[in-house]
Amino acid sequence: MTSRTDAGVARMTTLGTADVRAVQRRTLTVLSAGQALGGLSNGVALGVGSLLVEQVTGDPALAGLAATMITLGGALLAVPLARLADRRGRRVSLATGALIALGGALMLALGGSLGSVWIVLPGFAVLGASTAINLQSRFAATDLSSPRHRGRDLSLVVWMTTVGVIIGPNLIPAGDALGTGLGLPHLVGAYLIAAAALVVAIVLLWLGLRPDPLLTARGLVETTDRVIPRLRLLRHPRALAAVITIAGGQAVMVGVMALTPVHLGHQGHDLTMIGLTMSAHTAGMYALSPVFGFLTDRFGGRGVAIGGAVLLTAAVLTGLSVDSDFAPIPLALLGLGWSATTVAGSTLVAGAVSADLRPALQGRSDLLMGLAGASAGALAGPVLGLVGYVGLNLSMLPVIAIIVIAAILATRAQPAPGASSATGSDEQIA
Repeated sequence: MTSRTDAGVARMTTLGTADVRAVQRRTLTVLSAGQALGGLSNGVALGVGSLLVEQVTGDPALAGLAATMITLGGALLAVPLARLADRRGRRVSLATGALIALGGALMLALGGSLGSVWIVLPGFAVLGASTAINLQSRFAATDLSSPRHRGRDLSLVVWMTTVGVIIGPNLIPAGDALGTGLGLPHLVGAYLIAAAALVVAIVLLWLGLRPDPLLTARGLVETTDRVIPRLRLLRHPRALAAVITIAGGQAVMVGVMALTPVHLGHQGHDLTMIGLTMSAHTAGMYALSPVFGFLTDRFGGRGVAIGGAVLLTAAVLTGLSVDSDFAPIPLALLGLGWSATTVAGSTLVAGAVSADLRPALQGRSDLLMGLAGASAGALAGPVLGLVGYVGLNLSMLPVIAIIVIAAILATRAQPAPGASSATGSDEQIA
């Protein structure tokens, strides 16, 4: 058991409904801008990450380590950053995460300049903090949301990632030109662009998240010292099921997406086709997230998560039935299915436990989401080698079935032990 007292709690309880809405609007604006900047940084990093690894190692087979290290770094940093949010609030946690990511971008610039793989690979892991704060931002958007608007607010922040991931790769040539103009090796300058975006994000988050949304939400319902139990996920089966829904969607998405470029290359397609396919996938992941947020608020998380599972199934079956010339179609469906399960599952997570337990639950959710994606990406290669692209797609069907079961269990009628509406939990049948 731990006891903590938030400074200013008594003052925050005096906020009226209009004040809370104003703070929430400001929070959403700051988080959306921060999400775009973080997406820009990730877009740059992933856009040339595999090329940088190949450049410093001289081995194309190791190029995929860039994405793997970013994913693992984000997963491992999710829990510490969530704990920091629990103790000090979202402002400190998100700004700290952005500062860590900035360190990663500078490590990559240094490692690329020196040609050192021992700096580059850890640099990608440290840069994974930008992924961690992007994930935490979607939960921060729900701290002051009313239950009926959680899906909308969460999905809006998720959608803003689209801006960054579209703009980021297009800044790579300019960053490379800047770097070479400064006498740096090829590709290194792109990470100066990523670093600049993160500097702006740090300033924005530190100055903009005042008052802190998480501490404000707690202050609205509490005026005394808090004695907070540790989160034991097995005691909150609905929360656990919501986490599994998110992790399952991530595993299916990464498992299929990671090897699709390799499959298309084996089918004789050039980089133009591969780029078009991945663009369609990215658009599916983010472009319609506000729609899924609206549907979650309107009809509940269960239906949207199951709908996401249907879209993932359609992606798998379409990928098996259409010619590789039409690969953008199943990959767009894959992105849409991921978006639906992630938005719905995250909304369920946000309301699954009391306000005091949310940061811990959200951190574990992001950890398991990252580990699921990293595991699926790592296993996809051997599976592709053993059973081919058809077998890889079919291997995802049992995972999709788990998503459906988890979505149903996450929205069962009985409340989870330890959750109460008085402390902010609002698990409802969806």
